[in-house]
Amino acid sequence: MARSARPVAHYMATRPDGTVPPTCAHLARYARAQGEQVPTVNLADHIGQVIDHPSPGQKWYTDKPFGYFHMYTRPGEILERIEEGWPIRLFVVEPLGETGNWGGRYYPYWLMSHQIRVVAETDAWRAFGHRGEQVLAALAQLPDLARQWAAEWAADPETTHRAYEAWEKRVDDTHALTWWAYWRAQYSRRSAGLATADQLAGDAAAQAATDVGAEPHAVALIRLRARCLVAGQLLHDRLRTGEYEQSIRTVLLSAGLDTPAPVPA
Repeated sequence: MARSARPVAHYMATRPDGTVPPTCAHLARYARAQGEQVPTVNLADHIGQVIDHPSPGQKWYTDKPFGYFHMYTRPGEILERIEEGWPIRLFVVEPLGETGNWGGRYYPYWLMSHQIRVVAETDAWRAFGHRGEQVLAALAQLPDLARQWAAEWAADPETTHRAYEAWEKRVDDTHALTWWAYWRAQYSRRSAGLATADQLAGDAAAQAATDVGAEPHAVALIRLRARCLVAGQLLHDRLRTGEYEQSIRTVLLSAGLDTPAPVPA
């Protein structure tokens, strides 16, 4: 018996208040500068309902700040076009009527329409991919971890500096973050999730380390450690098939440094 095709879920991200951000941030900024109001809709107010686009643009061009409903079938990419970044809310929607796509190999997980049904709100962590819960757990721990790493540095600067320099060399030599993590995220359609997690991790760790008085070089390396940690969490399932890939994962998870990086299951 032929196996039935798995139904495709379509996702839309909104601002924390439930309103849909513009499909083009540049056009939205220009419109606001001209004193124009950028239309939107609130998905949270229409769960279970059908919504027509309030000001549809030409199919399927970005000729307006908000000219179509823009859906994703790969939630790990949904953060790529969010004007204000994290946090978001995430909704499952159903495209209705005519749909379109920009075409090309880089947009197979995009879909546009001028009418949708709002099916349900779902967990926002899905925007980082299926390991989003682990990523958010790591991000929540990072301020405390960064303060701990900074305290270790202050307690024994010379030894800690040597350990971090040796680890940083391994990160650079293996291209663990700039190559392995980047391409694994591309292949698994989590590029936007990785980019957002990278920014959030770096900012949180640098701020926490700075607040406790860490010197600039220590802050930079603590920031790198935090960025590697979330990349290792996000792509934990994509870096485990061979001995060398597992060594890349251990580099990302800061093997060789004093404080073990937590790895939620």
